Amino acid sequence: MSKKGRVLVAMSGGVDSSVTAVLLSERGYEVIGITMKTWDYSTSGGRDGKEVGCCSIESMNDARVVATKHGLTHFVVDIREEFGDWVIERFTNEYLSGRTPNPCVLCNTHIKWAALLQRADDLDCEYIATGHYANVRYDESLERYVLSRGLDRTKDQSYALWGLPQEHLARSIFPLGEYKKPEIREMAADFGLSVADKPDSYEICFIPDNDYPRFLKDHVDGLEEEVSGGTFVLSDGTVVGEHDGYPFYTVGQRRGLDLALGERVYVTAIDPETNTITVGPREELMEQTLTAHEINLVKYPELEEERPAWGTIRYNDDGAGCLAWQPDDDTLKVAFSEPRRAITPGQSLVLYEDDDVLGGGWIHEVGHAESSTAAAASPAAASPAAA
Repeated sequence: MSKKGRVLVAMSGGVDSSVTAVLLSERGYEVIGITMKTWDYSTSGGRDGKEVGCCSIESMNDARVVATKHGLTHFVVDIREEFGDWVIERFTNEYLSGRTPNPCVLCNTHIKWAALLQRADDLDCEYIATGHYANVRYDESLERYVLSRGLDRTKDQSYALWGLPQEHLARSIFPLGEYKKPEIREMAADFGLSVADKPDSYEICFIPDNDYPRFLKDHVDGLEEEVSGGTFVLSDGTVVGEHDGYPFYTVGQRRGLDLALGERVYVTAIDPETNTITVGPREELMEQTLTAHEINLVKYPELEEERPAWGTIRYNDDGAGCLAWQPDDDTLKVAFSEPRRAITPGQSLVLYEDDDVLGGGWIHEVGHAESSTAAAASPAAASPAAA
């Protein structure tokens, strides 16, 4: 084993994970590459005749070619059962509960890291590494591992990693966190990687056509018939139309409502019990407080009192100043300094202190989290250092 240790690198076949593997090998680690098959394209639907993304045969071959060229051991492992039991079931259930899930966060927190660490232990690897644009460090004064934003703010993926516990962060390496994406592509070209110009993949891995209503209809027997005939209502309860079923809409949605009300309206709330979707003007999407559950605190073990933070409510959200506090072990309450648009149950709340991740949770309820000192939450109180 090398002096720096043995590291298991998740290789999806893309440029980021490929550079991660080669870069760590160049730095003196003994690298073992692993490609995880999470989903079967023969059952996912929406393929348009070819497989794309991280689970395709092409991507697996790309990863193997990179590993072979650079003398790295490489394995393909099948985690479809692990992935499907948790991520797919949770994804489906969230939509059926009127919420909008984030499957990438679910996968990272509950599947990918657990699967990587299990295989790392089997292969006597001290560390695991991925191509995420994020950073992790050990803070001696806090005696904790701290997750922080990547240097490239346009590619930062710390939002998707908020759920990693301390024991997982302790064994994680994110070598791309100190680079910007153009540098990674230049590095890939210098390494002679065939994937240097490969486009990034943005779709949900198990929904290659990005058509989640189609996916739900295909995977929940009788769903379309069960939820048809629901109603659109205004905030005062006035019925203004019919819809195809509440699981096929998301908070903040404007397109596809087919309502002629004389003004633009948006989905402002979803009630699965009555199959009712509330719509209204943009200002009715604005909320200032939220409650999150299933929380994970990263930088500090707990938030004993109201703390200024920078809160983000979805991926690529610029965020806003807020106050956050922890009323019990599994709850975060947040009061923003100004109303935010379309705070959506099912999405992740992630709190930052400068560039460090304070922690996060799953948004459960909007409103009813008023802070006695909310006015003190200046937008600049805990803004990202690079903002």
